[in-house]
Parts: sequence; structure tokens; C-alpha cells
Amino acid sequence: MRRDDWDKRYASVESLWSPKPNRFLVAEVAALAPGRALDLACGEGQNAIWLATLGWEVTGVDYSEVAIAKAKARAERDAVRVDFVCADLVSYEPAASTFDLVLVLYLHISGLERRGVLDSAAAALAPGGTFVLLGHDSTNLTDGVGGPSDPAILYTPDDIAYELPGLEIEKAERVLRDVRGEERDAIDALVKARRPPS
Repeated sequence: MRRDDWDKRYASVESLWSPKPNRFLVAEVAALAPGRALDLACGEGQNAIWLATLGWEVTGVDYSEVAIAKAKARAERDAVRVDFVCADLVSYEPAASTFDLVLVLYLHISGLERRGVLDSAAAALAPGGTFVLLGHDSTNLTDGVGGPSDPAILYTPDDIAYELPGLEIEKAERVLRDVRGEERDAIDALVKARRPPS
């Protein structure tokens, strides 16, 4: 989807996504010691804000101006500090070797563009830092529910693991997510990796 399409989607409702942090993310990072975190494709900021409440110093990036405005307003209401940035991830270059945690949740763009974003995300990790990606799995098209219908922007856990050379893959698996009102679960790809300590 184009930026203006996302702006329209975000503007059409009070909250496009649940205000709660993603449960798979919570399971993967709740035990980590707070440090600096980068949330790429942060949307309305629910995950970034949750991290900030735990003591993380968080930067959230999304290319929808409407989503970023909503995220800033919510952070202010919740009295937490998050540095929200409106930028296109395809050209966004985070500081190298800076972040203890980098998130990429539900970013679905073409394979070549995704590879560039993942390269930047991996480069942004500090030594010993953790990377977490979650998104709609390719099998969701036939066996799951919801999500994008274009197979060119979907992936498997193995696809993502292959695109992260230099990181130690700790987890690359499919996870099932309940979708209210649907008989089938959504199928997501979950990848957790770590930059080796220097």
C-alpha cells in the first residue's frame, strides 16, 4: 500500500490496531534488560510505548504521518517518552551499532526493499543486541486468515533467516494467532536473532 492509503486507513478509525503490545513480542522481549530500542514500522506506537513503560529508550519509525501523530498523542496521554519519526523505511538509515533491540513487525514490502530494510535493521544492532521480526507467513494465503493477499510481499521464517547474514538466529518458526470472529487462525512468521558480541 502507498503512504496515502495508509494515512486514509489510520484516519478512518480511532485505533486501527489493538492498543495492547503484540503478545508474541511480549513473550520474546519482556525478560530483556532495558536499553535502546528501534521499532521499525511502528504504526500507532503500541509496542514502542509498551517498551518505554518498561524503561527502554525507544525510537519508533513509520511512514504514515497519521499513524505517527496518533502515536505521539498516545505517548503523551500515557506520560511516556518515545522518539517517533515519520520516515520511509526503504530510505531510512538508523545509526549503526546503536540499538539493543530492533523490531520489524508486520512490514510487508517487496523482497528487494525488504532486504534493504533488514540490512539496515541488522546494522543498527549493537553487539549482543536482539532482533525480532513478526509478519504474515506465506502459508497464511491458503491456510490462514487475513493479511495481505499479494504473495510477493509475504515470506517464511526461513526466508527472513536467510536475509539476516551475520546474525545468530535463535528462533525461526511459524506461530498461530487467533483472529476474532474467524474459524481459522492467522499464520505468522516469527524470527528472533542476535548480533554476536564483539
